[in-house]
Amino acid sequence: MELAGVTWPEVEATAGRSVLAVPVGSLEQHGPHLPLDTDTRIATAVASGLAARCRGVAVAPAVPYGASGEHAAFPGTLLVGHDALTGLLVELVRSARTSFAGVVVVNAHGGNAEALAELSRRSTAEGDDVLVWQAMVPGGDAHAGRTETSLLLAIDPSAVRVHRAEAGCTEPLDDLLPRLRSVGVRPVSSNGVLGNPAGASGAEGRAHLASMIQDLVEAVGSRWQVR
Repeated sequence: MELAGVTWPEVEATAGRSVLAVPVGSLEQHGPHLPLDTDTRIATAVASGLAARCRGVAVAPAVPYGASGEHAAFPGTLLVGHDALTGLLVELVRSARTSFAGVVVVNAHGGNAEALAELSRRSTAEGDDVLVWQAMVPGGDAHAGRTETSLLLAIDPSAVRVHRAEAGCTEPLDDLLPRLRSVGVRPVSSNGVLGNPAGASGAEGRAHLASMIQDLVEAVGSRWQVR
């Protein structure tokens, strides 16, 4: 169920057996062709796919802001710090204790990793059952390239400015990380793309999405009885 659209008696009727899925994304530049909320759309699509496959999963409204300091030089990027994001998510998990058997955080922005690691540590210490799950495509490019463009073409093709898609910096991410951490994305890639969107397709995106949803279904199903 979509948590925002139900009533409290409907939640109470699950008697604390359901799992809450919280999509977490960002509002940050994704090149000249993808919307700022790309990560949030991906996290929400994966969480919704989980709920469609598993009874007993409620999907919370997405957390639309992330720790996106590396993209701060691009207009439109709105961000929060790691401490603020951690604090928000810890409070959400605490408030879910009496209503849900556990919480799965579905994250689609790599920059949130530090905050999510701290969330996992603090929530576990407080006795909450929390699974932090990263929506990622093995072997996919880093940012606004073929992988994310394909995903958005599958989720909402009308949101992709296909005519504006262009390659950015295509160096391997491992080689770029020191520069990205020290100066941010813009000095490394003037258009904000880390990869090349050429060849992206809705079919490829649907395959990626199905694979991520299946992985999440298995992770959640092995932890809670929600199949």
